[in-house]
Amino acid sequence: MEQTWRWFGPDDVVRLDHIAQAGATGVVTALHQIPYGVVWSVEEIEARKALIAANPALGLRWSVVESLPVHESIKLAEGDLTPLFDNYRQSMRNLARCGVTTICYNFMPVLDWTRTELRHRLPNGGTALRFNMHEYAAFDCFMLQRPGAGDEVSPEVLARARAWYEAASEEDRRNLLASIMSGLPGAFDRYDVPGLRRMLDRYRGMTRERLRENLARFLREVIPVAEEVGIRMAIHPDDPPRSLLGLPRIVSSEDDLAFITGAVDSPANGLTLCSGSLGAGPANDVPAIARRFASRIHFAHLRNVAKEPDGSFMEADHLGGDTDMVALVEALLVEQKRRRDSGDPRWRIPMRPDHGHELLGDLGLAHHPGYPATGRLKGLAELRGVMLAVSRLRNLPL
Repeated sequence: MEQTWRWFGPDDVVRLDHIAQAGATGVVTALHQIPYGVVWSVEEIEARKALIAANPALGLRWSVVESLPVHESIKLAEGDLTPLFDNYRQSMRNLARCGVTTICYNFMPVLDWTRTELRHRLPNGGTALRFNMHEYAAFDCFMLQRPGAGDEVSPEVLARARAWYEAASEEDRRNLLASIMSGLPGAFDRYDVPGLRRMLDRYRGMTRERLRENLARFLREVIPVAEEVGIRMAIHPDDPPRSLLGLPRIVSSEDDLAFITGAVDSPANGLTLCSGSLGAGPANDVPAIARRFASRIHFAHLRNVAKEPDGSFMEADHLGGDTDMVALVEALLVEQKRRRDSGDPRWRIPMRPDHGHELLGDLGLAHHPGYPATGRLKGLAELRGVMLAVSRLRNLPL
């Protein structure tokens, strides 16, 4: 697999030479400075490419776009969408013209990945991202005061949520809101509580079926262009894979992935296999999902989570947690061999370590939450070892 690394651009405290030192060769990045729905110009794309390739000794290239955002109005099917679809398709054409042909995107309403703690202290002194169900419920039920929110959690979780809220200071509550908003890297919309209520009002009455159809419409609009210009689209699963704030989530399960890949049956309509996002769903067997949809996996985020009975979960070590990472890597390497043997020139699946722990020199740095250097380097080194071992034992190409 192509070993890649997420980079948030020139302001990222993790520098390009750090990426090379970690052993990655592919850079996963986006033009976060461009508002959602605006065309990514060839000039802007080439400028980012040139920045990545400025030092040829590093051997880096822009491998994957993460993300080319889908405008909220498309998710809502709100108003005249023709200009937004036109702009998205033009951005795709411009990326392909510049040789960047894998696009990761998501269809999560309002929020991207969601956590309630950005720096949960570990026994070894490091920190991890964590989703505490009672803190999420405290936010939803008592800070946001969303009607019916209390009916969606167990009485035990609701009691703990009330206790947390009543004991929380104003700073605690601000920190919780900031944590929940932190899953929007590069987004132009950051919500306070009233603003979030207004955004949720726009989704009032949105059903799972309607949101699915809005995604299917998006795919019908963009996949023909992807086929035309050689783009591989790779939708990212919901994180966590469950309804949040009363909003439906439609990229959470094996059934959801079957619907998506069938909505427009094209090799260009593919998946980002995120083992952490899918792994947070108790019913999801991630290696089995990878085997079923292997031919549609165009990008992989390899990380692990440890789940708890009440719905809470925490980012685990990359080789720890609840997902069998060895079995998952094997499934991806088997698919690579199939692609290589079939003559696919793009047979290598780009992968990246995701959501590392803060360790050693990471502590205290202003990196993007979940994206410290040392924690991801540790994860990539562990995954590289698994990849090499499975490749040797099964005679599979790396």
